[in-house]
Amino acid sequence: MGRGRAKAKQTKVARELKYSSPTMDLDALQREIGVGAALQEVEPEDDFVDPYAPVGDDDEDAGERRRR
Repeated sequence: MGRGRAKAKQTKVARELKYSSPTMDLDALQREIGVGAALQEVEPEDDFVDPYAPVGDDDEDAGERRRR
């Protein structure tokens, strides 16, 4: 016996978690994860090469292949 108080406390805590809407500090979360700083430091590369681009982007060759 003696489980009544423990179960009542668990039920109380469960209800508080279910029905309360805690405030979330998104700025603190961003600082903790470090996402904001990482996104700001990234600079676009001018000489980016698309590895999935078709080889030989010559428009004349592409037109000839379509006509065949």
